[in-house]
Amino acid sequence: MRKNDLSVFKMESEGFKITLKKGNDFQPVVHHAAPAAASVAAPAAAPAAVAPAPVVSDKLKDIASPMVGTFYGSPSPDAQPFVKIGQDVDENSVVCIIEAMKVMNEIKADARGTIAEIVAENGKPVQFGQALFRIVPK
Repeated sequence: MRKNDLSVFKMESEGFKITLKKGNDFQPVVHHAAPAAASVAAPAAAPAAVAPAPVVSDKLKDIASPMVGTFYGSPSPDAQPFVKIGQDVDENSVVCIIEAMKVMNEIKADARGTIAEIVAENGKPVQFGQALFRIVPK
């Protein structure tokens, strides 16, 4: 994992699942079959609620991470962010970059809407399927 700069490795095959994680900065993994794990997941959602975010609708849609990597909200540290809260996006709008294995991957919104919340933190690891942004669909 160190050699390839991986933070998380997941593998599933014929009923066998393994997840390897490096470091302490990760949210707990919630397995649907374990009720105790669901109670552990509730405190993990609290830090996101601490940062106030304008919520315009009850019907928000997540823009989820398609991979494991490091989230960057702008093309370089001194550049303007790809998107801001209140900005309209469409299916082809680049909303962020996720760095995985030293490759910068542009992530598109894949939906029409208005950015309501930026969930991921710049420079922090993200998991596959983790919400990066929440949008009000149009």
